[in-house]
Amino acid sequence: MSILINKDTKLIVQGITGRDGGFHTMKMKEYGTSIVAGVSPGKGGREIDGIPIFNTVEQAVKETAANASVIFVPAPFAADAILEASCAGVGLVVTITEGVPVLDIIKVSPVAKRNGTKLIGPNCPGLITPGESLIGILPGNIFKKGNIGLISRSGTLTYEVVNMLTKNGLGQTTCVGIGGDPVAGLYFLELLEMFENDPDTDAVVLIGEIGGDAEEQAAKFIKEKMTKPVVAFIAGQTAPTGKRMGHAGAIISSGSGTAEEKIKALYQANVPVAKEPLEIPGLLKKKLGL
Repeated sequence: MSILINKDTKLIVQGITGRDGGFHTMKMKEYGTSIVAGVSPGKGGREIDGIPIFNTVEQAVKETAANASVIFVPAPFAADAILEASCAGVGLVVTITEGVPVLDIIKVSPVAKRNGTKLIGPNCPGLITPGESLIGILPGNIFKKGNIGLISRSGTLTYEVVNMLTKNGLGQTTCVGIGGDPVAGLYFLELLEMFENDPDTDAVVLIGEIGGDAEEQAAKFIKEKMTKPVVAFIAGQTAPTGKRMGHAGAIISSGSGTAEEKIKALYQANVPVAKEPLEIPGLLKKKLGL
């Protein structure tokens, strides 16, 4: 099995006629993702490589029964794109766009939740169920089908860690890049629960960063609810206090959100924390008795 997406996922690309949307549409299609429609206001009736384009998400869903959408529209319009997809009944919305104002996400997240829409992102690389479906900008060639789930706040670290897992014979069920913005959709708690309930996932890799308390909350959940082993890595361990490191969410302030606090919480939940990403495959194999 997998979580969130599989071979039956029917995807809409919002912003398909833009540079990034068009490029990654072809990459997702080449991987095998079922892309049933694109949406670009004013360009309905056209096609791109056999993919029909509609003016609205509502039209696209009505014609294709799409159940997922990926958003490549510019940041000022991303919140409206999320709302349009959610109100059209799309169950999963993945927002790749970076630079989306935090207040915009704060406003649309509750609406999406009320509509029953699962939101991933913004400012994320997307997700993949190897061999079945890829949504976003992930390099599909490094992934391998297997029994490891992965959740990451960092896009580039996702690629690095997955490449190491694959080279060590540790395939993946689903890998989810949740993005590094301070306010986002699905986060560690919801995804850990999904992996816990997925019979084909035997262990989970959690890649966190400094800033916020999401990893501490995850540690509490793991300690109280998880029966499957979890291995972690925390990026930004040498970051100075008060300095933003890459992501908007990766900042330490008022003595909270430090790597030390996160690592301590994870250790207390019996989660081994790698000092370097290359240690993760070995820690996983040890946890799994391989």
